[in-house]
Amino acid sequence: MIRFEQVTKRYPDGTTAVDGLSFEVAEGELVTLVGPSGCGKTTTMMMVNRLIEPTSGRITVGGEDIARVDPVRLRRRIGYVIQQVGLFPHRTVLDNTATVPTLLGWKRARARARAAELLDLVGLDPKTYGSRYPEQLSGGQRQRVGVARALAADPPVLLMDEPFGAVDPVVREQLQDEFLRMQEAVRKTVLLVTHDIEEAVRLGDRIAVYGAGRIEQFDTPGAVLGAPATSYVAGFVGADRGLKRLSVTEIEPDDLEQPLVARPDEPAERALDRLRAEGARWAVVLDADGDLHGWVGIDELAAGGTVGALAHRMTAWVPVGAPLKQAFGVMLQYDAGWVAVLDGARFLGVLTPAKLHEALRRSVDADALGVARGQVRFDSVADA
Repeated sequence: MIRFEQVTKRYPDGTTAVDGLSFEVAEGELVTLVGPSGCGKTTTMMMVNRLIEPTSGRITVGGEDIARVDPVRLRRRIGYVIQQVGLFPHRTVLDNTATVPTLLGWKRARARARAAELLDLVGLDPKTYGSRYPEQLSGGQRQRVGVARALAADPPVLLMDEPFGAVDPVVREQLQDEFLRMQEAVRKTVLLVTHDIEEAVRLGDRIAVYGAGRIEQFDTPGAVLGAPATSYVAGFVGADRGLKRLSVTEIEPDDLEQPLVARPDEPAERALDRLRAEGARWAVVLDADGDLHGWVGIDELAAGGTVGALAHRMTAWVPVGAPLKQAFGVMLQYDAGWVAVLDGARFLGVLTPAKLHEALRRSVDADALGVARGQVRFDSVADA
């Protein structure tokens, strides 16, 4: 969808902002451009909508050389979101959102209907917020309106320059979550500039790590964190890149252990005997369909009765496909030695600290070898 071919931007004073840049962004892909201030990432993005013209090289969008496209027409079909949002203070939220469709000649009713649809998509009820003015919104709400406005004319490409940088960390994470949910629905081709490696890792399908005017590594978040291409990239992502990688490594069924299982209608004495025979301290309680009922420990079973009457509600659980970071956080939150992993209500297994570490190691090795995680074999601490 977006292609850079040996693109250079050199200013009259001799400063080279980007030098011989070549990369491609696939349709529907979200690519984050990350690096320190002055490295050329914003210049790269602004050349896509010709707010900055390249000195040499070629940029195509949808196979079309943008140098041959009228800049105004080009910009009206590319969404653009900036940190400061840039809403018109004298126009309502609904009219702000309808700006580009109106410029494109849409009828007012159609433009406003599209604006209302987009406000709802970004989590702002148009009935509540549509008639308000920007000064009546919080920073996070204004940022959502900026995203909605950029999407209003249904552009194939979305450019985002530090879109969540002007809000506090809690709101920033909420906005990131909302944007990922929205991107799953609309699948735009996105270039997103950030200086924050954690944001780049969390949002990007792929990451371009910038040095001075050049891309030092262009790869998946897992590969950038697990196998930095250069010492520069390793230093930029940080010594704690293993911890950062937890946020981009998903839990898979092969990562799980299978504990002893008890049934709700099983006599406590029988379950107790099985636990003692296996040297186990607890069992998960599942119904006949494999749905999670809870868990029960050896001390509770000694009281007699049925397993179901003695079982505890399972609080330490995560869905399959959740990042390892989420599982680790739940372990810490509940001071748990393991977390249950569910597919809906169906119990799949438990993730222990040893298995979490193993999953992370497999992920790193899989990226390095270019194979699936299930193909990686090594001696496991969990099997010791």
